Amino acid sequence: MAAQKGKDLLLKIHDGVSYVTVAGLRSRRLAFNAQGVDVTHADSAGRWRELLAGAGLKRASIAGSGVFKDATSDAMVRAAFFDGALKDCQVLIPDFGTVTGPFQVTGLDIGGDHDREVTFDLTLESAGELTFAVL
Repeated sequence: MAAQKGKDLLLKIHDGVSYVTVAGLRSRRLAFNAQGVDVTHADSAGRWRELLAGAGLKRASIAGSGVFKDATSDAMVRAAFFDGALKDCQVLIPDFGTVTGPFQVTGLDIGGDHDREVTFDLTLESAGELTFAVL
């Protein structure tokens, strides 16, 4: 896979009709994590840790930061946070695929300097099964 433009990594939130790109994001990150289940015991070979295959907790988190730009997507993010709502989201990873599923906005930080634009930092956590589709 050739190098990709960071601006092409997109976060989209479903508005009930279609996926709307969260406007104004300057940076974004998608992270996957899997928690293992330790089943190590006194007879484990060489006292090495053993993990139980297929068990544990999987999760994904999305983080982004940017500037307020588009009233529609700004309002969707704000409402999702204050309502504590689960929203169907999609992350488009160029030349790789899309990750789609329910997420909850768990962090919304707003800031600004007196001589700069208002910025925001956004954090979403997965809230159910995610699907991956190849582009």
